[in-house]
Amino acid sequence: MSFIYELFGKILYLIYSVIGNYGFSIIVFTILVKLLLIPLTKKQTDNTKKMQEIQPKLQEIQKKYGNNREKLNKELLKLYDEYNYKPTAGCLPLLIQFPIIIGLFRVIQQPEVYVFPKGYDVVHKFLWISDLSKPDPYYILPVLAAIFTYFSMKVSTPQQQNAANTDTAAQTQKTMAMVMPIMIGFISLKFPAGLALYWVVSNLMQAIQQYIILGKFSRSKEASK
Repeated sequence: MSFIYELFGKILYLIYSVIGNYGFSIIVFTILVKLLLIPLTKKQTDNTKKMQEIQPKLQEIQKKYGNNREKLNKELLKLYDEYNYKPTAGCLPLLIQFPIIIGLFRVIQQPEVYVFPKGYDVVHKFLWISDLSKPDPYYILPVLAAIFTYFSMKVSTPQQQNAANTDTAAQTQKTMAMVMPIMIGFISLKFPAGLALYWVVSNLMQAIQQYIILGKFSRSKEASK
């Protein structure tokens, strides 16, 4: 992982040399990462669109086999297979970020080693946080991290969580959408504030991106009726 640490450190230092603020450098780094993940985000969005498209058939199956869970799950799996829909795809962007977070954790925890090997003094201060390599003393970022994780997951699979609540896979997705934000918020209490800042900005961008794309999709569907 040392190569990843050094790479992230050099990128952060390059951004900092232009911006002159360590906190905003982390935000710009986050934006660059999200731009690189656009293909993955598009795949997730396409999957959500498919879920919206199959809603009538899905509800019909639920109504028909609502009292037979085994038959219901078989028919739903058949429907998902037919439309190439993956119920758990909404969590993929979150899971894919963990290797990035592992790399950033070490870099942000030890900026004097990976970002500023020649030394630094006050560049680690950002807004109310005196040191981004330490946990947020006021717990603001951990709370925001939990909130934006929840909304990011909710926006990415809105119909699935509301309509497919009898499907085992959908129930798993719904459970993850509740557990993941709590877990992220709890972890952020102990992690460097800079890492929590990355997570907040990343999930805020994810939620906005999904909302805009899916909003346009919904409007185009309404216009075509």
